[in-house]
Amino acid sequence: MVAHTDPVVRFAVIAAAVVLLLLTAVWAFQRRLIYLPDEAAVPSAAVVVPGARDVVLQASDGVRLGAWLIPAEEPDRGLVVLVANGNAGNRAARVPLARALAAEGLTVLLFDYRGYGGNDGGPSERGLAKDARAAQRYLVEELRVPASRILYYGESLGAAVVTELATEIEPGGLVLRSPFVDLASVGQVHYPFLPVRLLLRDRYPLAEQLSTVKAPVAVIYGSDDSIVPPEQSRAVAEAAPTLKNQVEIPGANHNDPELLHGRALIETVIALADQVGTTS
Repeated sequence: MVAHTDPVVRFAVIAAAVVLLLLTAVWAFQRRLIYLPDEAAVPSAAVVVPGARDVVLQASDGVRLGAWLIPAEEPDRGLVVLVANGNAGNRAARVPLARALAAEGLTVLLFDYRGYGGNDGGPSERGLAKDARAAQRYLVEELRVPASRILYYGESLGAAVVTELATEIEPGGLVLRSPFVDLASVGQVHYPFLPVRLLLRDRYPLAEQLSTVKAPVAVIYGSDDSIVPPEQSRAVAEAAPTLKNQVEIPGANHNDPELLHGRALIETVIALADQVGTTS
């Protein structure tokens, strides 16, 4: 006699299998959702910014990274801004930011993470941490810039990258643009139907790590950010032990020009640079 499976049980088994396959796919391919690199090689620095020069960084695991050093215009403040990009594009998209900062007397280092801008390798939380250390090491060891004369500037995901760097190597100051509390918190906003916190391989616990950083901090974000909710950036500001400035740009979304290279953004960096310059 052949037993007939209860249709309800059969449906439950099929549904469970589908969910399991979905979660497995998310686990396997999640970094393709997190990191959106422009993998194309970029032109030489001097073509993009007259007077800039190409730099090659080497991470501790041997990965070589392309970078551009953009010199400060006179009067030179004697400070360098290390720019950590967000999760998309490559360093070419940050040229307007670098030009604006250089015009204010700040030297700027733009670099690409592994897997971005023609670099070898693939991005991950651990890999990006190595890349940021390679950038900081270049400034200190090759250019002989004191760590206290370096500003870390992190854009979105890059805010988490430089915050992690600051827990080990304290900068003169830290500028966090559109920071999130941690990657799971922002991921849950965009994928509310998934157990994001359980699935994530890369965590980026920005607010938790920032709570241990003693360097002066400035936080800037847009009130209409659809990628990183502004309340998360406010929570990050609250976590900073030495918050010097918190700037909310009314009506600005995540990738609006105001948050890429707008005047309020540049003035936020300059205000922190002035504070660092008087204490270094």
